[in-house]
Amino acid sequence: MSEFDNILPAHSAAIYREFQAGRVIVRDVWDSNRSELRANPLYNLVYNHLSHFRTFYEHLGSELVFNETGAFFFLKESSDDENEEHDENAFRVQVILLLIGRYFARSGRDLEYLGRPDAGLNEQDLSALASDEEYQEILRAARFERGLQEALDYLEKRHLLFRSGAGRCFLSSAGLHFLQALVREYERA
Repeated sequence: MSEFDNILPAHSAAIYREFQAGRVIVRDVWDSNRSELRANPLYNLVYNHLSHFRTFYEHLGSELVFNETGAFFFLKESSDDENEEHDENAFRVQVILLLIGRYFARSGRDLEYLGRPDAGLNEQDLSALASDEEYQEILRAARFERGLQEALDYLEKRHLLFRSGAGRCFLSSAGLHFLQALVREYERA
């Protein structure tokens, strides 16, 4: 019996669809019905069968990357020639995260709070971000023509941000990890 026999095709297909949609697979996902983080069964499946999924995605020309500190998985193209679409997506994610991080830090709050469902960004924060002309210009330059809401939708679609209610959102473990990595890079420069 091979590792393939231990995994339902429907589960493998669900994981594949997540990655194809440009999402990361985070350990915990936001359950809006219960207003709490809950364990992500897809994360657990990949984690429990890591060697299988690494081999599987290697055969498809990608590298399955596990980020232990942020508790998430993502796919990285194995080819040496950089994928232009991947670069564009990474750039757009970085722009949004940097704007959120800059705004939050300027408000005197610790960036760690951005990753907490009970903290994160509230309605006043979102309103302030949306009404700041400099931030709007930066978002338009990153091709977010409809502004902040479009940018937040972009992060949410990739599981880098969760909406915890009307006018409230917070970064997933992956979103917070990427923001912290950007801050570290900025501090080194």
